[in-house]
Amino acid sequence: MICPVKHLVVGTAGHIDHGKSTLVEALTGIDPDRLQEEKARGITIDLGFAPYRQGDTQLAFVDVPGHERFVRNMLAGASGIDFVLLVIAADESVMPQTREHFDICRLLGVGGGLVALTKADLVDEETLELVRLETRELIAGSFLDGAPLVAVSARTGAGLDDIRRELAALADGVTGRRDGGIARLPIDRAFTVRGFGTVVTGTQVSGVIEGEGELALLPAGRRVKVRGLQVHGEPRARSVGGQRVAVNLAGIGVDDLQRGDTLTVAPGLRATRRFDGHVTLLDGARPLKYGARVRFHQGTSEVMGRLAIGAARPAPRRGADAARDGPPVFPSVLKPGGSAFVRLHLEQSVALTRGDRFVLRAYSPMITIGGGIVLDPDPASGRLRSAAGFERLRRLDTLDDDRAAVLTMVDDAAGAGLTLDALAPRVGRELTAVRRVAAALAKRGAVVVVGERLIAAAPVAAAREALLAMVGAYHEEHPLEPGLPREEARERLAKRGGQALFDHLVSALAAEGELGGGRHLTLSTHRIVLTDDEARVKAALADLLQREGLSPPDPLAWAQGQGIDEGLADRMLKLLLRDGLVERLDTLVFHRDALERLRTDVVQLKGAAGEPVRIDVAWFKQRFGITRKFAIPLLEYLDRVRVTRRVGRDRIVI
Repeated sequence: MICPVKHLVVGTAGHIDHGKSTLVEALTGIDPDRLQEEKARGITIDLGFAPYRQGDTQLAFVDVPGHERFVRNMLAGASGIDFVLLVIAADESVMPQTREHFDICRLLGVGGGLVALTKADLVDEETLELVRLETRELIAGSFLDGAPLVAVSARTGAGLDDIRRELAALADGVTGRRDGGIARLPIDRAFTVRGFGTVVTGTQVSGVIEGEGELALLPAGRRVKVRGLQVHGEPRARSVGGQRVAVNLAGIGVDDLQRGDTLTVAPGLRATRRFDGHVTLLDGARPLKYGARVRFHQGTSEVMGRLAIGAARPAPRRGADAARDGPPVFPSVLKPGGSAFVRLHLEQSVALTRGDRFVLRAYSPMITIGGGIVLDPDPASGRLRSAAGFERLRRLDTLDDDRAAVLTMVDDAAGAGLTLDALAPRVGRELTAVRRVAAALAKRGAVVVVGERLIAAAPVAAAREALLAMVGAYHEEHPLEPGLPREEARERLAKRGGQALFDHLVSALAAEGELGGGRHLTLSTHRIVLTDDEARVKAALADLLQREGLSPPDPLAWAQGQGIDEGLADRMLKLLLRDGLVERLDTLVFHRDALERLRTDVVQLKGAAGEPVRIDVAWFKQRFGITRKFAIPLLEYLDRVRVTRRVGRDRIVI
C-alpha cells in the first residue's frame, strides 16, 4: 500500500559556489553544511541533508558537492533521488560542473525537476534572460526539457515562494514510493555516538526497515542487529523508501563499515563482482576500448572495474518488432554517444540488482564518461560476444517485464534450474513477487516448479525423453534384469540436471503410469518374454529347490551336471530371486515355500510347550535332518525374521 505521507528525495546539483546549500537553508531553515571544514572553506565537501514538509509530502533534500574534486560524493547523493533541483548562478551561468552534474542526473534516470537561477539579485534582467537561454540550451531534449526556470535570491527571499510552489507541483506529479520492495539502505556515513555506539546513515531506496530486528550488511555478508532508527533526526519504529535514515547497529564497529556498504534483508540482495548491463557513452566522452579500466559508481559505492563490450544495443523494441533488427554488431570500441551491452568485472564486490542505474567515470582524468543499467547482477558464464549472448541481453533489456527476466535467468540454468531465493536478488523483487511470477510462468507451461526450484520447460522435456530412452535401452540390453538401477540412472542423467529434476521426473512418470520407480526403473510397457529353453530351465530350477527343501544343492553345479548352459542357468536363477520365489541365504539358495514351512514349524514349538523354548545347533540339525552347512544360515535367517533370538550359543523362540 502507499504510505499516507509521500516520501521523496530531492537532489540539488550544480557548480561550486552557485548557492545550493544557501538555497536549501533558505527553504528549510537547516544548514546542510555539517562539516567544520565545509564552513571554513565555504564549499560542500560531503553530502548534506535537510528535511522539508510540504503538505502530505515529506521531502528530503540531498545537497551534493559541486567542486570537481568532490564529484564522487555528488554521485553518492544523486543515486536514488526522485527529482533534481538544478542550481545555476545567474552571475556565472552554466559551468563545467553544472554540465557534469546534469549528465549524471540523466545517466541515473532522474525523472524530473526544476531549475533555480540563484543570485538573481546580482544581475540585471538582460543578463538573467541570457542565462535562461543558455540553460534551455543545456536541458533541451532531456528530462528537464520544459521544466520551470525560477529566478531566486536566497539573500533577499525573492523567488523562494515560487520554488516552493514548483516543488509542490512536482511532488503532486510523483506517486510516491511503496512500502513493498527489497529493504535497501546504501550507507554514506558511519560514526560513533556516545551512549549508543555505531550509527550509519543513508537515503533508503526501497522497502521497510524495522526499528528492531536483523539486517544483512553487504558486501561483507554479516548479520547485524538494529537497535533503533531515526528518520530525519526523529526516532521512528520503522523507515520506508525515500526517507533519510540513521540506523543504530549492534555488534559491529565503525572500522568494519564504509561508504558503499549496503544494509538489506535476506534474501534481498547479494554482492557481486561481475554483472551484465548496458552502457551509453556521453556525446563528449572519448571512445572507450574493450577492456578499458573505469570507475564504477552506484548508490554510495565507488569501485574500479574493467569493461567487456558485447553487442551494440539497438533501440528497445517489443514483440514482433524485436525481430526487425539486423544481425548483432560487436564493436571493439564504444564511440561517443554509442550504446552497447556490456559485462563489467569489478575489483571489489558491490550489492547490485537488476534495474540499478550506474555511472562510469574515466580512470584518468576523473571525468564522467557514461552510465547504464544493470540487467543481470549474476550472469551465467556464457559468451557475451555471441548471437545467443545478444539475444539473452535483449530479452533482459525490458526492465518492466519480470516474466521475461525470470524466464531468461531460468533458461540460463538449464536443467539445474534456480531456486526462488536465488532468483529474487537477481530480479530485484521480493520473494513473494517472484513466487507470483513463477506461478504465472508455470501456468502457461514455460517453467516447471520443483519444490522451491524453477526449471525451464524445454530442458525438463528433454530430460524426460532422455530418461525414458535410457530405461528402454537398458531393457533391450538386459531383458531379464529388474530394470535400470535408480542410482545409475541418476548419475547418467546428472549432466541434464540435478537431483531435484531427477526425482521430479521419476515421480511424475510413475504418476502418469509410464515408469515403475523403485530401486530399479522399469518401463510400464516392459514385459519379460522367455524362450522355451529359458522357461524350461527356470521351471526346473524352481522344482529342484522346492523338492530339496532345507538341503538344496548348488543350482549352478546342478545345471552343469544336467548339461545346461551355466550362463542360462544363472540368468534364470536371478529371475527367480527377483520374483521372490527363492531367497539367497549366505551362499545357499532356498525355495520360498521351504522357508515358510520352517518358520511355521519353529513358531509352533513355543505354542506346544507353553513356555520359552531353547534350541541349539545340534537340536536344530537333528530336528530338521540337515547338516551344519545348512543349519547355520537357516538359524541366522530365523533371527533376522524375528522368529528366534540368539542368547549366547543358544536361541530362544520369540
